[in-house]
Amino acid sequence: MTRQFENKIVAITGGSEGIGFATAKLFASEGAQVYVTGRRQERLDEAVKAIGNGAVGIQGDVGIQGDVGNGADLDRLYARIKRDHGRLDVVFANAGISESAPLGALDEAHFDRLFGTNIKGLIFTVQKALPLMTAGSSVILTGSVVGSKGLPSLSIYSATKAAIRSFARTWTTDLKSRGIRVNVVSPGMIHTPAMQTYLQNNAGAEDALKQMTPLERLGQAEEVAKAVLFLASSDSSFIAGEELFVDGGFVAV
Repeated sequence: MTRQFENKIVAITGGSEGIGFATAKLFASEGAQVYVTGRRQERLDEAVKAIGNGAVGIQGDVGIQGDVGNGADLDRLYARIKRDHGRLDVVFANAGISESAPLGALDEAHFDRLFGTNIKGLIFTVQKALPLMTAGSSVILTGSVVGSKGLPSLSIYSATKAAIRSFARTWTTDLKSRGIRVNVVSPGMIHTPAMQTYLQNNAGAEDALKQMTPLERLGQAEEVAKAVLFLASSDSSFIAGEELFVDGGFVAV
């Protein structure tokens, strides 16, 4: 039986853990050749081995912003894909960082870190991929429920995610003549390694998050991955410029 993404070339930033890793594994299981980026070489090597199917890891400079904040690292990623295949079918611009700070405690370093990765890094992840993409290609951006909700101490992070939602709209019109679709997947409370660390450091947080979610549980990274594959596939061929929430009803209810 032919797998859904047989012989498709997929690039995933922030693919060494959490949602990016789960998505890379699912793409690979469906036949895709997956390229992943990561900030930590050891974790990236482990992820590539676990993903299988000839997955290739592109390691950038170690740093808080990750490799997507460095244009030269993105150039190296896409040069490798061009050399290997000459084309790119799917970009999942997933890399991002989250930090919290109340309005009175905001500083330029906090702003620069979040906008450097979540906005600058995402913009150039997509822009630099375009020469390799053709009609029928798909771009999926990672947003968040906080782009639509006013949670405390998350003003800068939330602003980056709201901007990402806007990018999906404007880039859909920018790229419509090329037949490239752009959509956003916006996770809610997902049980990732980062979330696990947060829960361990904040007693009672898990129960509170479950109470905020109508389905009364945390989501799994694999559930977000399935939504990404849907948006990347021909099954969503008439969906563009949209935001798909994977949040157990958090935003809608």
